[in-house]
Amino acid sequence: MSTLDVVLGTLAPCLGRKSKPGKHYRTSPGSCPSMLLTLSCPRVTRAAWTFPGWPTPGPAMFGTESSLSMFLNTLTPKFYVALTGTSSLISGLILIFEWWYFRKYGTSFIEQVSVSHLRPLLGGVDNSSPTNSNTSNGDADSNRQSVSECKVWRNPLNLFRGAEYNRYTWVTGREPLTYYDMNLSAQDHQTFFTCDSDHLRPADAIMQKAWRERNPQARISAAHEALELEDCATAYILLAEEEATTIVEAEKLFKQAVKAGEGCYRRSQQLQHHGAQYEAQHRRDTNVLVYIKRRLAMCSRKLGRTREAVKMMRDLMKEFPLLSMFNIHENLLESLLELQNYADVQAVLAKYDDISLPKSATICYTAALLKARAVSDKFSPEAASRRGLSTAEMNAVEAIHRAVEFNPHVPKYLLEMKSLILPPEHILKRGDSEAIAYAFFHLQHWKRVEGALNLLHCTWEGTFRMIPYPLEKGHLFYPYPICTETADRELLPTVFHEVSVYPKKELPFFILFTAGLCSFTAMLALLTHQFPELMGVFAKAFLSTLFAPLNFIMEKVESILPSSLWHQLTRI
Repeated sequence: MSTLDVVLGTLAPCLGRKSKPGKHYRTSPGSCPSMLLTLSCPRVTRAAWTFPGWPTPGPAMFGTESSLSMFLNTLTPKFYVALTGTSSLISGLILIFEWWYFRKYGTSFIEQVSVSHLRPLLGGVDNSSPTNSNTSNGDADSNRQSVSECKVWRNPLNLFRGAEYNRYTWVTGREPLTYYDMNLSAQDHQTFFTCDSDHLRPADAIMQKAWRERNPQARISAAHEALELEDCATAYILLAEEEATTIVEAEKLFKQAVKAGEGCYRRSQQLQHHGAQYEAQHRRDTNVLVYIKRRLAMCSRKLGRTREAVKMMRDLMKEFPLLSMFNIHENLLESLLELQNYADVQAVLAKYDDISLPKSATICYTAALLKARAVSDKFSPEAASRRGLSTAEMNAVEAIHRAVEFNPHVPKYLLEMKSLILPPEHILKRGDSEAIAYAFFHLQHWKRVEGALNLLHCTWEGTFRMIPYPLEKGHLFYPYPICTETADRELLPTVFHEVSVYPKKELPFFILFTAGLCSFTAMLALLTHQFPELMGVFAKAFLSTLFAPLNFIMEKVESILPSSLWHQLTRI
């Protein structure tokens, strides 16, 4: 028997018969012998319940209980009806919202808020791992992965400063590159194109200073000065990148750079084993030659000689298979897609889409495009909802989900939900900068495949239902790194571009609607309580305005219909 049953059982006989003030009533022996009820009849003035170990109530407690008892006695049955109805209404709204949220996002809203927001505030920890050592090891791996994922990479498809970036500035007056991005490029040039033995060759010594110059005109002047001394490959590179105003001019300069670079490469190759100094010089000459040939292949691709560009890239990858830092295979994939040579694209993906190799948006989204190409021309959302997805369609959807999980910013650019800008010279993998760089060159390839964008539009948002907490866990990749937004804001020109942020916490419309409705109702209740007469006038005016069109229609109907017919209708 519960305590409430004991209390009710004790009160019943007292309230049913007269009792003397101060008389003590004990409960039945089987209920709670230690509970003592003190009543002053015929009206109950105070009730003291004493249990073992409980403090004895004082006069202040009796005064509070008396006030509470008087307040409860003044409540009418209408209050309880209204309270019950309000509780039922709120419970129904919560139930409907939870059902809608579960159908849309695949998880409970209350559970998600508890896990994502309340647990960190309360200092909760995840006990899913068996031991603390495993947890610490997993955290260390995640931290290392986050650092590697947030590493800034050289954009393999970056444009030419003089022929493309500067032309954009001349036309629009906007700077497409940020200072941070250009500073990273300067560091790359010093790393790849200089070495400790540059002081032995006067032209290389001048170029070593030129790469550190911030003023573009000073760099160009230094390159011309170096060419006056001898044929310097790095001087040709700087002039092709920054001084040439067209791709044709840049190609001519790169062809001259190839001749100078090959001569330096052959000489340093013969001396590379004579000491550490010669080995560093040979490594520098190798980087210079690979860079020149890759940019020369990109010139051929931009000038429409795609097959020639593909041949140059294949030869370069065969000659220098270990230099993966330039990501030449991504240039090759884009050129093969332009030729619509999907079999060779699949062959390149089979080699580079490996679990042991770093991923990129180009790898993931190109794999998704090839699988979508097999089913996109006949795909229909209505038909798929009726009969279900076939095996090929399921593979295509899974490939799209994999690509979206790796970089969730790309679909908005491919579906043209966000405007594109010129890609930066450096990208952050899984970030907005990588999405811009990919979509800038590959949007045309998605448009060329019939139905591919439609399939992407119908399926890409399903990835977020699979990964409700992307910052905490992932499905096929590590959790989404939280450092991407900060780095992207440094890489992208935020003056005229809004950086895409993921995951962006957006409250569903139903929550906003419910919060607004409750706030509006509470404000009306408060105003009605404070100013009942004024609010009554407002309510009458609002209702009269609301029903004015209906009254107007009723008057017109009465004037048109015969009075006898209208009388019969009103009686019905």
